[in-house]
Order: sequence, then C-alpha cells, then structure tokens
Amino acid sequence: MFIGKSLTNIRILHEFSRAQLAKEIGVTEQAVWQYENGYVSPKLEIVNKMKSLFKVKSSYFYRNDLLENGNLADNIRIQSIAYRSETINSTIKTQSELVHVKFLDAFIKKIAKKIKYPPNILLGLRRKVIKFLNSNQDLDREEQIKAIAILARDEIRLPHNTNKNLLFYLEKAGAFVFEKSIGDTIDAYSLWTEDDYPYIVIGTIKKSAARRNFDLAHELGHLLLHYKVEFNILDKQTYKKIEEEANLFASEFLLPEEEFRKDCLNLIKVSNPDSYIDLKMKWMVSLQALAMRANKLEILTHQQFRYFFMSINKKGYRKIEPLDNDIPIERPMKIQSILQLLFEKGEYSVSSLIDDLKVDIGFLSLITGINEAFFEKYVDTEQRSFSVSDIRIVK
Repeated sequence: MFIGKSLTNIRILHEFSRAQLAKEIGVTEQAVWQYENGYVSPKLEIVNKMKSLFKVKSSYFYRNDLLENGNLADNIRIQSIAYRSETINSTIKTQSELVHVKFLDAFIKKIAKKIKYPPNILLGLRRKVIKFLNSNQDLDREEQIKAIAILARDEIRLPHNTNKNLLFYLEKAGAFVFEKSIGDTIDAYSLWTEDDYPYIVIGTIKKSAARRNFDLAHELGHLLLHYKVEFNILDKQTYKKIEEEANLFASEFLLPEEEFRKDCLNLIKVSNPDSYIDLKMKWMVSLQALAMRANKLEILTHQQFRYFFMSINKKGYRKIEPLDNDIPIERPMKIQSILQLLFEKGEYSVSSLIDDLKVDIGFLSLITGINEAFFEKYVDTEQRSFSVSDIRIVK
C-alpha cells in the first residue's frame, strides 16, 4: 500500500510545495494531495519519476519512512529552532529545515545504537547556565552573558589564547554540527531536541574560517542563553534583542577580555585594520569582529572606530579580508566519523543501510551533508570478484 506520509515528508524535505511537485512529475496538484492523504495510489510511472527525483527506491513509498519508523517525529519542535528573521516568514523553508533535522536526528539515532558517546558536556553546561541565571537574577543581563561566555569557554576546554579547532571542541562537547545549503539569507541555526541533543546547522555558502567561527559561537550562545525560547512566535523587536544577545555572547566567548586587552597593547595603530591581521590569525575572528570588540572595551574610541570601518570599505575588506583565503575552513566530522567506525567495524555496510532505508547514496548524502564519494568508497570495498586468493590446493 502506498504510504502518503512518506511522500509528504520527502516532498517537504526537498522544499517542494504540492503544486511544484505536481509540475515536476506531470500530474495535478489535486493528484498529489490525493496521494498524500491516501485517497489514490500513484501509477508506477509516477512512482518511478518520484524515486528519481528524490533519490530513493520505488519501495520507499510503500513503507513508513525513517521518521515514522523511529517514532521520532515529535523529537524536534519548530519553535525550538533558532532561525534568522528573514527565514521565519518563509513557511516552506521553515518546514523544510524542520523536516531535514528530523531526518538527520532519526538517522543518527538509528546508526548510533551501538555507539557509546562521552558525557554530553553541552547538556551539563546548559544546566549550569540555568542554575547560574536562577541564582543571579539581579545581575545586569550583559554581565550575565559575560559570565556565561567565560564558563562556556572553560567547560568546552577551548584554549585560553586561541579559537583554533573550535568546531572540533564543539563536536567533542556533544554538539552535532551539520553542513548544508540553507540559502543566502541565513548563516546558521541551532536547536535542542526534546531528548537533549544539541544541533548546529551551518551554511555551505563560501565564508571564511573566521566568519564561520563567529557563526558557531553565535549558535552556541542561542543554545545556552535561549533554551526553551519559542523562536517562531517572537516579534521583530524581541527577535532582534535575542540576536544581539547571541552576538554579545559570541564576542565575549571568542575574545576573552583579559587576554584580548593584552593583545591590543601591542597594536601599532588601533584604527588601522591591517594592525589586527596578526590578531586575526591568533583568534581566527574577522578584522571587523576584532574592531567591534575593541570598541566595546573602549580600546577604540568612537572616532577611531568610524575611521576603522572607513578604511575597511576603502581597502575592499568588506567582502574579502586578509587571511580569508589562507586560514583553512573546518568541516564537521562527527557524523562522518561515526559512520566510518560502523562501516570499518562491520556493524553496518553502505549496501545494507540503503537497502534498509530504501534509498540511494544521494539521499544519504543529502541527509548527512557528507559527500557521496565517502559512501561510494565503502560500496567499492564491498564489491569483490572471485580470485585465486579464494582457492586453496589440497595436499
């Protein structure tokens, strides 16, 4: 029997409205509605078009999908996702991101049943933050955020004088970081699942390592400061305040005041962007973020700050700064490493995985953000031909 829910989920995953899918497969929008609601089963030729479009097997549509099989459809709630404001108003985009993370979460829960993770440091940190906030309600909000940023850096065990390997430290601390194309108006977003898994989704649009570090720290700020905030119902003013808090956290977290002040003592000219190039290499934060932090700490006067950004524009640093093409960009590796371990230990094979899920390698790549070549490599090792090594001479 054709399962309409499986079609609905995968349609939304690919950001198709019913009308758009209907156009792709050559039927009416009403027909797609009927397929999804169990009134009509599509003909085989239509199923074949959908399997090619969505990179799955034909049988995918005749069984419960990964979400329904795992009973995890409600593990991620739309109000928990820390989106940028431009994306909140796009219903299909919001729904697509929600379904994508649901698929990713269900996939991780499926493959990782035999994986024993180290303690979830971020979950413990979140609890410490809640306790701190409850005990320091009279403290100025800015001071609260500063204290939480210091605590976070210490708990994650990020070195006191660099942000190198920040993504690694976040993944090691319990975050699942996932990379995907999420459009031009959104850099990243984050969320807690109902069973307390922290996810950070970062965009694939070409950004420097320095800017990506700020995005990661910004999302960490949301995870710690805005747990249980219902992002989908915030008005613009409140949302702006939430974003400003996450930016403040990121600045405090990435550029610890005491160490940063010492660094600034050695600057030749505080208003010249080029004076900060060595600090950019040390902290792996953009020149503009460094200047904003210096201004916040009153190392830069208002006049010097204005001159700094006039120079940024004049030098063409708005788009590409010095070192942007030299500092390597970190890629998420946690999910890939889990799969690599399972494949190499024989707990799973790519073939058994795609057969179980009734999908193609392209679907696995879409869900995980991992290049298809990674999966194809393991498929190649599964394929063997009979050879002389399989023959023994009886003596």
